[in-house]
Amino acid sequence: MTVAPPPLKVIFLDIDDTLFGTSDFVQKARAKAVEAMCAHGLKADAALVLEELNQIVAEFGSNDDHHYNRLLKRLPAAATAGGNRDLIVVAGVIAYHNAKWQELRIRPAAEELLQALAATDLRLGVISAGLVHKQIEKLLRLGVDRYIDPELLFITDAVGIAKSNPMLYTRCIEVAGVPAAEVMHVGDHPFHDVDPANAAGLRTVWIRGTGKHSRTPPHTAPTHVLEDFVELRHLLAEHYGLSV
Repeated sequence: MTVAPPPLKVIFLDIDDTLFGTSDFVQKARAKAVEAMCAHGLKADAALVLEELNQIVAEFGSNDDHHYNRLLKRLPAAATAGGNRDLIVVAGVIAYHNAKWQELRIRPAAEELLQALAATDLRLGVISAGLVHKQIEKLLRLGVDRYIDPELLFITDAVGIAKSNPMLYTRCIEVAGVPAAEVMHVGDHPFHDVDPANAAGLRTVWIRGTGKHSRTPPHTAPTHVLEDFVELRHLLAEHYGLSV
């Protein structure tokens, strides 16, 4: 006899590469930044500069404020000879942000699913790694803040706990005020979204998709594996009896 799982009361969502394809649009934005820098005096091969920029982001993290300054320091002196380094840097920053926000869109099917989930008795929350203003700006620009319970919005910079730490998920459960078995977390990162949420007792959905973490499986088995966020609609109907 198959025992039905406990009813879901809360679903937490990751932002980047879960609600929308962050990796793709960030790479396009960086390419636009390099293009602008070359147009404003940087004398170097754009493809090689972009490769170096990606390496800098990998080394110092995406929240570092000095990517472009570090980039110019690492390039040969001839790359900026006769130009103004500040002008080159600011041109890159402007182009990056212009391209970034132009590309920041949520797919209609994903928004329709969020709207349908918000119309149920489920509470929707967010668990995201990063700086508060950056992550909340994404939610606002995507227009999905209207579907999220503001009491269930957790950004690691604000909470002071890394997403790789199960304590973060335990804290989220405590605030939600429901048993861990009635909470689901949906995310793409095997070691930040799946493993620690499993350790905290949540039901986990790994969005394997095509993001930068798609080829590395988690150490612990997720409750469910999906290729795309919008497949959550069918999963909830089939396994949890939720019509959304």
